Amino acid sequence: MAQTRTPAAEPSIDVDDVSRVLDQNGERLPNADLDRFLAGMDVAEMEGLYRDMVVVRRIDAEGMALQRQGQLALWAPCQGQEAAQVGTAHAVRSDDFIFPSYREIGVNYVRGAELVDFVRAWRGEEHSSFNPYDINVATPQIIIGAQTLHAVGYAMGIQNDETDQVAVTYFGDGATSQGDVNEAMIFASSFRAPVVFVCQNNQWAISEPVTVQAKFPIAGRAPGFGIPSMRVDGNDVLACVAAMRWALENARKGNGPAYIEAVTYRMGPHTTADDPSRYRDKDEVELWRRRDPIARLEAYLRGIGGFDEAFAASVAEESDRVGAELRAQTLALTSRPPIGVLDHVYAEPHSGLDRQRAEFAAYLDGFAPEPGASSEGAGR
Repeated sequence: MAQTRTPAAEPSIDVDDVSRVLDQNGERLPNADLDRFLAGMDVAEMEGLYRDMVVVRRIDAEGMALQRQGQLALWAPCQGQEAAQVGTAHAVRSDDFIFPSYREIGVNYVRGAELVDFVRAWRGEEHSSFNPYDINVATPQIIIGAQTLHAVGYAMGIQNDETDQVAVTYFGDGATSQGDVNEAMIFASSFRAPVVFVCQNNQWAISEPVTVQAKFPIAGRAPGFGIPSMRVDGNDVLACVAAMRWALENARKGNGPAYIEAVTYRMGPHTTADDPSRYRDKDEVELWRRRDPIARLEAYLRGIGGFDEAFAASVAEESDRVGAELRAQTLALTSRPPIGVLDHVYAEPHSGLDRQRAEFAAYLDGFAPEPGASSEGAGR
């Protein structure tokens, strides 16, 4: 007679079981694992972290508004994840190479991307991103998790060059279910490649909660591949700086890859094509709003005398300036005619391309206004 088994109770993932140095109220906490990586950090450096997070949030808000106004086709917001992005990026050396996904607004800003670079891709413009070698950041990857393999390949190249550079790759909790991420971790571990994996666990893979993606903390997977890992509070920017310094030190010493799970929250939609109110409880969102990474660092800076009205005014002024410049540069972009997509496809013209051009031109002509009709909406 076959025996039946009663399923065990489903485990819950504790979002507070993380390493942190600032609590929700901005109080400094001792942390044996992280404190040594923050030694020597002065008030000016922490003010820089705060300033960057505020500016990144403004870029994000401007991108959302531009998309809603028809200037961008799509936007992937990062509100709530500023600490995980800005903190880790601040720790990375300028000659290290980063492989991001499409949401790393904060990483690209810290690395020095031009403002217009944030919007070209979302408008579908030619040359729609930065030159990767200007800021040592690869073109943002849309294919979920593919950038992790690119990072490991680059890291293996670093080994051949015998330098102490490190490759860094960012991805979300949903990407950990992709084969590419797991294959990348196998290669990284097998070859002891100098690469840091940064998983921003923002709790939702589009409409799928992380509790469906993983029954236990994601950072626990890495040791199974032979990769040391750390699970940190992704809304604590100081903890994110320290965790990245730990991971980079591990890689530079020749110990191979390291893995960081930054536990954070996506406050907005997955992209502007998403409506999170259809699958998220508003009480959950409010709970995470009280864990805001910017407010947390502000509270700490106020407590140590590093935040006054003059500093607040200068940050607000810079944020307004960046937002205005981003908007102006976006509105100044001139898109090529749609038929231009067929230009420069081949070095020499041929009949197949001529047929495609004629067919596409006929299709586009179908959108032309009828004779005598108002042209008010043409070209939108």
